[in-house]
Amino acid sequence: MPALRGIRAVVFDTDGVITDSARVHAAAWKAAFDLFLREHPPQDPAQRRPFDVRDDYLRHVDGRSRTDGAAAFLASRGVEPSPELVDAVAADKERRYTEQLRTHGIDAYPGTVRLLRPLHRLGVPLAAASASRHARELLTGAGVLHMFDTLVDGSEAARLALHGKPAPDLFLEAVGRLGVPAGQSAVVEDALAGVEAGRRGGFRLVIGVDRTGEPGTRQALLDHGAHIVVRDLAELLEEGPSV
Repeated sequence: MPALRGIRAVVFDTDGVITDSARVHAAAWKAAFDLFLREHPPQDPAQRRPFDVRDDYLRHVDGRSRTDGAAAFLASRGVEPSPELVDAVAADKERRYTEQLRTHGIDAYPGTVRLLRPLHRLGVPLAAASASRHARELLTGAGVLHMFDTLVDGSEAARLALHGKPAPDLFLEAVGRLGVPAGQSAVVEDALAGVEAGRRGGFRLVIGVDRTGEPGTRQALLDHGAHIVVRDLAELLEEGPSV
């Protein structure tokens, strides 16, 4: 694995990196935000447009806690993100997401599993880190939890009072549990806030994952701190992922 040469530990984000759950998160956020915008239309008509599951999701909520994501999006539409409004939108999103998760389940990306297997077999310390309180359930359902040496999820982040992304707290806690310095470790993220957190945390390698294929997404990941960007993590098993 040329891209991982010299890397002693790897921290993986969950949603959109390990499991195909970012798509479900985005749909739940869209339903919750669109309802809010219909019921509480901003004064500026241009800010009443529906939530965009690619651009708005990537820029405002991807990788963040529910409350931080709700607050960021509301502020982007000129709405004062009071605690009451933020909590109401976040709760609506959580209800929609949980219903989908319980009904249909979510799979791991095949390319991610292809990468995890040799890393696990070689004994490379691996951590999963996520702002979501559903991370353990997701990884268990996808059949990959056993490949990780530690998991830092939203419940652990709340218990330890970790700051949310783009602060590096979540990733630093995860790599600290592996006993390897961030400067000798890699972090894998698909969110702009997440790659920025990896950069701020001083990780030797920050790998951005662009699942959208949208113009500008790859460059945005690089601009926020990714050293390399791949469309699928199986590319890391090959020579020369895109830099």
